[in-house]
Amino acid sequence: MAKQPEHFKEPVLSVVRKDATTLRHDLTIQQALDVIRREGAGEKIVYFYVVDEGARLVGVLPTRRLLTAPLDQRISDVMIRRVVAIPHTASVLEACEAFIMHRFLAFPVVDEQKRILGVVDVNLLTEEAFDLAEREQTDALFESIGFRISQVRGASPVRAFRFRFPWLLATIGSGTICALLAGAYELTLAKSLVLAFFLTLVLGLGESVSMQSMTVAIQALRAKQPTLRWYFESLKRELGTGILLATACGVVVGAVAWIWQKHGAAAVTVGGGIWLSLCAACCLGLSVPTLLHALKLDPKIAAGPVTLALADIITLLAYFGIAARLL
Repeated sequence: MAKQPEHFKEPVLSVVRKDATTLRHDLTIQQALDVIRREGAGEKIVYFYVVDEGARLVGVLPTRRLLTAPLDQRISDVMIRRVVAIPHTASVLEACEAFIMHRFLAFPVVDEQKRILGVVDVNLLTEEAFDLAEREQTDALFESIGFRISQVRGASPVRAFRFRFPWLLATIGSGTICALLAGAYELTLAKSLVLAFFLTLVLGLGESVSMQSMTVAIQALRAKQPTLRWYFESLKRELGTGILLATACGVVVGAVAWIWQKHGAAAVTVGGGIWLSLCAACCLGLSVPTLLHALKLDPKIAAGPVTLALADIITLLAYFGIAARLL
């Protein structure tokens, strides 16, 4: 469950608007309109709040009722007497909960004597919802590359290094293995330089597809407890998607390689390498977070670096393996 932002605990008085428009209960509609014209109204008027002689809240008058009621009728006759108000001791979170529970467009904030201190409108809820969604997306982005943003926000350089460097070791390790693989297939690369031209593209496609599959898997793991049956059903579905993606990308890139270099074997190698690597990447993207979840590890933190490292290694093995047989 996402941790609530600290400003949710702040008092609601820190976000109220002070331009609430109040009307006396003993005024007529005509008198109320004259008061509004003379004294003005707040920036965002949804409801007019009705008060008694002691400025205590006694009712609420929706704008539509004010504009359609007979001019000689008293406000006390057309107002809504049941008013839902937010106490001044409430927090921002409690105010947001009030909007969700009652579905009103605004609430008055009152003190112990029911005197109006201000108004909060529905913009508070929408702004907080968008802010929270943005925070969660940012956190998810940082978690996918190996750490939580809360761990490094405001941290000293040494502390930030301790959180970030261990996950970079996964990239260093996979990069070293990939370099050794490229060295082992040096003769294969020498036979067709076009393979080197497309190497970055092949690796990038494998990483992109593995991250897409990993994101889908992590979202699914949040919603339910995985079982072996769930895993195989998800693997079947993900592999089907992977085959379609692999076929489309392999055909397009293979065709580009053939048109550019007029080398049939190299084009088949590039297209075939992409096909195998993307199918494997889809399986990795699902399997790695599922395995980490089964081992009681946090898949949001560890899955990104591990998935990318494995995807790079398998991509090169598929790419160079096909090249060694065809060239």
